[in-house]
Amino acid sequence: MSIRDAYNSWAIQYDTNQNKTRDLEGIALRETLHPLNFEHCLEIGCGTGKNSQWLAEKSANLTAVDLSEEMLNRARQKVEAEHVSFVQADITKAWSFVDKHFDLISFSLVLEHIADLDHIFAEVNKVLHPGGFVYLGELHPFKQYTGTKARFDTESGRQIVECYTHNISDFVLAGKQSDLKLIDMNEYFDEGDRSSIPRILTMLFQKPFSH
Repeated sequence: MSIRDAYNSWAIQYDTNQNKTRDLEGIALRETLHPLNFEHCLEIGCGTGKNSQWLAEKSANLTAVDLSEEMLNRARQKVEAEHVSFVQADITKAWSFVDKHFDLISFSLVLEHIADLDHIFAEVNKVLHPGGFVYLGELHPFKQYTGTKARFDTESGRQIVECYTHNISDFVLAGKQSDLKLIDMNEYFDEGDRSSIPRILTMLFQKPFSH
């Protein structure tokens, strides 16, 4: 099953099934981005809109992107605002789905499904304003090392979504190659138990101002 088909199938139950990764990443995004000011936001991996409403309230313009049509259908039902647009797109190809620049680009539980980080960061650099921010909220690679993957249950059995393991240094180096500076990083744990394996990794990059 392709990633797109998997999320189309998952969409009907995505908001209602128990999902610690989904819920903790939502907390992480809000804590990381709350102090920042941004007007034009590109949300990659909006899913069913779990973060879209909050980002819409923080920004003057939100472009929310997802690979799955069914996920987008549910997001549109949650967020109805003139300054929000939803776009179905494959970010592994050229980013022809955007025609403007942004001061925040966010990725929520997306990059574990992407093999080539360098392409993604290169496309980010093209559409990010100088001084703009890039937020990553991902399943922590430590969790991936133990075999944890995006998965959901259906009547025909458990479906495991295609995933790739990226080490922390992989994100840092991909950002560096696209002239993005890591300015913040954090780890989020189940029930805040820092003696356990962290579930969510957040990273915040910034594009330098032109000299």
